[in-house]
Amino acid sequence: MGKDSVKLIANNKKAYHEYFIEDTYEAGISLVGTEVKSIRMGHCSVKESFIRMDKGEMTVFGMHISPYEKGNIFNKDPLRPRKLLLHRYEINKIGGKIAEKGYTIVPLKVYLKGSLVKVEIGLAKGKKLYDKRADIAKKDQRRESEREFKVKNLG
Repeated sequence: MGKDSVKLIANNKKAYHEYFIEDTYEAGISLVGTEVKSIRMGHCSVKESFIRMDKGEMTVFGMHISPYEKGNIFNKDPLRPRKLLLHRYEINKIGGKIAEKGYTIVPLKVYLKGSLVKVEIGLAKGKKLYDKRADIAKKDQRRESEREFKVKNLG
């Protein structure tokens, strides 16, 4: 694996459905050795996770990292809160945005960048029900047009 090769481990499709993603940031994450080994094997989920900010630090809650099989006593709780590693100016910038009404931060992806585990977090604004319906309708329309295009080219 090269210095800047990226391998996607977990993706949060639900976040794109539930929120408008306004801005994204790349953050490191504080892990123990067995968690890193488990992530390298692809055992990680960010579906139900969320990020909170307290005392000038960002913490991800609900991120599930399965226990490493050969980890025995060194394994930690799979759902424990984990600290995100960002520059102070990034934390201040995000903190200012969250103070505004309606903004939240959600984890979007977990990936390996070289030998490091990174989390892509997004500054998000919640969608209303009609926004979600519009997205679903757009997706269905695109799928239908692709199907028609495929049929037209085959026949």
